[in-house]
Amino acid sequence: MTKFDLNAFYAAEFAEHAATAAATEQALSAAFRSLLERSAQAIREGGKLLFFGNGGSASDAQHLATELVVRFSKNRKAIAAIALTTDSSALTAIGNDLGFDALFARQVEALGKPGDVAIGISTSGQSKNVLLGLAQAREMGLVAAAFGGKDGGKLKGLADPLLLVPSDRTSRIQEMHIMLGHMLCAALEQELGLVEE
Repeated sequence: MTKFDLNAFYAAEFAEHAATAAATEQALSAAFRSLLERSAQAIREGGKLLFFGNGGSASDAQHLATELVVRFSKNRKAIAAIALTTDSSALTAIGNDLGFDALFARQVEALGKPGDVAIGISTSGQSKNVLLGLAQAREMGLVAAAFGGKDGGKLKGLADPLLLVPSDRTSRIQEMHIMLGHMLCAALEQELGLVEE
């Protein structure tokens, strides 16, 4: 058995992260701008952002919604955002009564309104509950946006804007999702005039 080379592993992980970040920067400028514009419009018109995903993406949804509601870089007025992954009573009731696939669609139906932005997060683009949540959002006149990766899966043609990280590795995609999410928070604060640059 070959001895684990920690130095090589350490360097390779950083190199792959940096390469993915560079490719993401090149690929997603227009999609990021579109997401920022649609999100800022929603907030200006009294709407909100709805974040949702599974597993690590559920954590990202909660993280980003909290950054907007509370603060990201500086104290400022709250920005309306909800993570659809936090209400244990709703999650368990929907899962039990309607099925796990309905987890986000049902909450979008209850809480969303035209002009809001629904942001599904899925590294594979195959999570049925995320896809159904976005489909429900489109049907109701919300903006159906997503953070994805790999080949986009079924998010392609469903989510617009779609921030599709150019990587096949889940961990690298997740790293870019949280970076893009942090960028969205910071840009929204400035675009809405809530903090100085």
